[in-house]
Amino acid sequence: MLFVLATLAFTFGLVRAVASEIPALDPAAQRTDVDTVVYAWNGRSVLAVLRGDESRVLVDTDAIAPIMRQAIVSVEDQRFFEHNGIDLKGVARALWQDVQQQGIVEGGSTITQQFVKNAYIRNERTLARKVREAALAWQLEQRWTKDRILTSYLNTIYFGNGAYGIQQAARAYFKKSAKELELPEAALLAGIPADPSLYDPATSPHKAKARRKHVLGMMLEQGKITRADFVKANAAPLPTPEEIRLPGTQGPAPYFLNYVKDELVAKYGAGRVFGGGLKVTTTIDLGLQLQARAAIEKVLRSPDGPAAALVAIDPRTGAVKAMFGGRNFRESQFNLAAQAERQPGSAFKPIVLATAMQEGISPQSEIESKKVSIDAGDRIWTVTNYDHTYLGRVNLARALVSSDNSVYAQLTDLVGPKAIVKTAHDLGIRSPLDPYFSIGLGSVAVNPLEMARAYATFANGGRRVDGSLFGDRPRVVEEVERIRTGRIEENAPIPTQVLEVGEAELLTEILEDVVQSGTGTRAAIPGRQVAGKTGTTDNYGDAWFVGYTPELAVAVWVGYPDRLRPMTT
Repeated sequence: MLFVLATLAFTFGLVRAVASEIPALDPAAQRTDVDTVVYAWNGRSVLAVLRGDESRVLVDTDAIAPIMRQAIVSVEDQRFFEHNGIDLKGVARALWQDVQQQGIVEGGSTITQQFVKNAYIRNERTLARKVREAALAWQLEQRWTKDRILTSYLNTIYFGNGAYGIQQAARAYFKKSAKELELPEAALLAGIPADPSLYDPATSPHKAKARRKHVLGMMLEQGKITRADFVKANAAPLPTPEEIRLPGTQGPAPYFLNYVKDELVAKYGAGRVFGGGLKVTTTIDLGLQLQARAAIEKVLRSPDGPAAALVAIDPRTGAVKAMFGGRNFRESQFNLAAQAERQPGSAFKPIVLATAMQEGISPQSEIESKKVSIDAGDRIWTVTNYDHTYLGRVNLARALVSSDNSVYAQLTDLVGPKAIVKTAHDLGIRSPLDPYFSIGLGSVAVNPLEMARAYATFANGGRRVDGSLFGDRPRVVEEVERIRTGRIEENAPIPTQVLEVGEAELLTEILEDVVQSGTGTRAAIPGRQVAGKTGTTDNYGDAWFVGYTPELAVAVWVGYPDRLRPMTT
């Protein structure tokens, strides 16, 4: 602790020294934006030009509900109105955590520091950045009022789902102005900026609700609300995915573009992405994108009928080449391709077989196809085949071709649900998967992007491909160039062998049989070897096909996005 105190004193002195050498902060500096331009894979076709003034609506202090200001202060910086831009207690805590972990792990940043980081400096986790951030925060507090800083902060932070600034967030999530926000709404929004993806009410309602409860608890503890206020606000419903709407334009790949923006903001910060002068080359192939849209719209014409989502990935590079997330982006920004979590049914069975092969079980191993009852611990799990037809003793390969539930339920019991979860995650599925026995029949919730990524790993000889710039994520960006400096950051493909090459090749041969003579015959392409698997849920609420050639892996989901209801056509 003595080390921390000494470091704290040194750091504060350094902050004062650095601050004296930094030119005065000019409020207009936030507006010297250089456009960020987002391109398709060829580096020529422009997907979007991102500007700070287009992505947020700036409002004055009196246009923000007081309860919103209280909520954000309570959770982000409860001593905001007491410190001078640097919370020494917070810095001491952060330094102690950093010393213990031997790295920069604890934030300790005040609202003022967060604001100057978003508005003026690069999004890096280094000690030099922290010192500069603190120096700018200290200087800013000498020049601006607390109200001005807090309002500017609320106007610049990212609230997820493409909403930058509190006014845009209020409109997106609640269809009202920032001035009209009430306690449960303010608490939800205040909790999102810490991790917009994790606390997104559209995709993670349970985590978003828990985060809102945490914010309300902080407000209660600090005397900002009463116990009755807490109970009432905590019981309020969250906005549904269908209710979350942003103004948007229909471009060739709007859902893909939103996905890319979220990835960029998570890495570089909203200030750098919107008006920060980046040239972003993405992986999207607009030719394939238009073909994907045309193919879906040719089959699903009725606005009242089922919707569809599609993702296409190049298995060799991991690049997402097409993404269809919904028929009308202006009406709903909810991305069915990357955010919808639906049961894949039998399309998940190849992952079970891959798990078995990793444990030394041959696809030629035989299991009796019959009605079975499996002890699942807290209950007995009874499994039957569709139309109660059984094949008798059958090998695992043939059982996959015929999509035999009985055999794959028994195989799940044999290898264990936890092993299947691990294989799924290794293949590229990132949704949290509960290790229940029914996982082997596809009862878990996944999205088309994940399924395309998993099958792309099969197609690539068992090698999952990530990007060097964004880590273990779907690869949607080729490179990022900083226009001001010319510095280029390449998101190079990084392959990781997660299945043996022989296992992946054998699995591909079996999945080719599925398309040639099994449940996937309608996906056959004359003259081409296509591998894949269909999947449906019990009441036909979800229908899937996930397939691949050596050059392209595609996942297609069809169903009703707003409710699980059977499809009649």
